[in-house]
Amino acid sequence: MEFSDVIKSRYSCKKYDATRQVAPEQLAAILEAGRVAPTAKNLQEQHVYVLQSEADLALVDELTPCRYGAPTVLVVAFDTENVYTYPGDERDSGIEDATIVATHMILAATNEGVDNCWVNRVDPAKAKAKLGLPDNEEILMFMDLGFAAEGAGPLANHASRKPLEDTVTYR
Repeated sequence: MEFSDVIKSRYSCKKYDATRQVAPEQLAAILEAGRVAPTAKNLQEQHVYVLQSEADLALVDELTPCRYGAPTVLVVAFDTENVYTYPGDERDSGIEDATIVATHMILAATNEGVDNCWVNRVDPAKAKAKLGLPDNEEILMFMDLGFAAEGAGPLANHASRKPLEDTVTYR
């Protein structure tokens, strides 16, 4: 798929066909896109958890109402002890790098024909505890992966965008 088609066609799927699983080669391509994403100082602090078992998906349903029947959920986290601290010591690279990784995977999923949704309607601390993640990891987001159910599609306002001059300033 042409990149411009990927970025224009990608939307947040909110209704999945629970009977269709993402093919292993599609999942591998999605995970590889996250693996090669750039990170500050190439620290690669991301950790991606692939949840597909009934038990794990039931746990996801306890943590968020936003699985929408997706048969696969990725949990994108990062190692808080392996981040670059920016000058001024007020921020570090963890959230930004995990966001780059997640964005690469979302676009790769769209390119693979796999519908997806960025889910942040979840309490990261509660999710971390329930999933048994290590103390040094912080959850950025959940990512639903699957195939849209019949009748699913983008929200009505999906294509509505402000004019470029409202969001960009040349100086």
